[in-house]
Amino acid sequence: MKIDLQQIRDLLDIVSKTDITELTIEIGEEKVTIKKSGPLAQSVQLDLSAEKPAMILNPAPARSPELSFEPKPQAHEASSEGSAGLNGLVPVTSPMVGTFYRASTPTANPYVEVGDRISVGQTVCIIEAMKLMNDMPSEVAGKIVKVCVENGSTVEYGQQLFLVDPKG
Repeated sequence: MKIDLQQIRDLLDIVSKTDITELTIEIGEEKVTIKKSGPLAQSVQLDLSAEKPAMILNPAPARSPELSFEPKPQAHEASSEGSAGLNGLVPVTSPMVGTFYRASTPTANPYVEVGDRISVGQTVCIIEAMKLMNDMPSEVAGKIVKVCVENGSTVEYGQQLFLVDPKG
């Protein structure tokens, strides 16, 4: 079962209307964590893959608003094996579901082009999720070999956005 964008919107709406500051949901191999700050900080954890879903409320310190998507260990290992056939190229993948933008505005130059050298931490694109614009930093240094996604298209969690030659 996949967690889709509408489900995440619904969860964000629910969290915004409550005193809950952190919500983690696991469905199969997918895990979504929604965090927000607030005076009455609580966290909720749900495991929807269990036969009888359980909800646990815990006090938690207030934090800055943040939405994160994490694979479970076995999902991460599988994606690492899948990238082995890329002839030494390293994929930059989407950490979330959203809309891919190559530039900060429609009239601005793209953050990176094929042939550009990038460094770790350099912004390579923006992913819009839930009306939030998320700068995507590169986790690898090297030369952009391929842009795998068209500007303005929807991307999935783990989808390849760029291919980078770390030796380039």
